[in-house]
Amino acid sequence: MVQKTALVIGATGLVGSALLRQLLNDDRFGVVRIFVRRPSGIVHAKLEEHLIDFDQPSGWEHLVTGDVLFSALGTTLKQAGSKAAQYKIDHSYQLAFAGAASRNGVPVYVLVSSAMANEGSAIFYTRMKGELERDVKKLPFRAIYILQPGMLSGDRKEQRMGEQIGTKVIRLLNRFGIAKSQQPVPAYVVAQAMIRLSQKDGLGIETHSLLEVFRQAGVKPV
Repeated sequence: MVQKTALVIGATGLVGSALLRQLLNDDRFGVVRIFVRRPSGIVHAKLEEHLIDFDQPSGWEHLVTGDVLFSALGTTLKQAGSKAAQYKIDHSYQLAFAGAASRNGVPVYVLVSSAMANEGSAIFYTRMKGELERDVKKLPFRAIYILQPGMLSGDRKEQRMGEQIGTKVIRLLNRFGIAKSQQPVPAYVVAQAMIRLSQKDGLGIETHSLLEVFRQAGVKPV
């Protein structure tokens, strides 16, 4: 079996950290190359960690080589401090990195986007995600897989009170068969779906909404 090289941005986030753990335990990948702004603290024989400044692409563009780019980078408005700063991380950094990967011949791109992503949305967050989807679709990858999971669940480093309340409300509604299409998705499920999609021999662009993410991961919705 020819092992692949995985590239990951956002490896220290909720989905990214789950993805990293799974990739390191997956024999189909011989090298897992992550690009982070701060050390991950993880040591593994397969792991290549590169500390980078996303604003200085000349220092990292040449390192973006491999078989698949997994993009799970993102932040919140509170963490970023402003809409402009959040847009820079959630859109501009991701697009620049995907552009470098496509120029370097990386054939497959897997992106974690958001439910209701729409470039024409009046809501800043969903419009930003929609603009990212629009822009990466123009890049010449062999295959692009976009996941739109919506609300995520899992152990975060920082507490998000609004998200915790929203998760509890949706789970309550789900008991009565309501809001099934909006239910929270565990981060490990999104990671499983990302890896499964990366193994397909597909061509072109595929977009997978919440329930499809569960199906791709081989997990039944709760």
